[in-house]
Amino acid sequence: MITKKIKLGNIREVEAFNQICSKFTCDMDLSSGKYYVNAKSIMGIFSLDLEMPLELMADTNDEAAIEEAFKEFLCS
Repeated sequence: MITKKIKLGNIREVEAFNQICSKFTCDMDLSSGKYYVNAKSIMGIFSLDLEMPLELMADTNDEAAIEEAFKEFLCS
């Protein structure tokens, strides 16, 4: 399981992020506080507080692929 902090600033970023998630075969979840949603569900993503950084949890061991795919969304 790989965990990364991400930030989604607007609707276009949410759509792009969701499309990238959908390309992965592993399970991907997003959390904001105590709320967890499927990162492949755009409605789920919009139910979270997008003003705060989110936590992406990818059920894979390929950290390089995750970092490359989501590099524009990662928090510094």
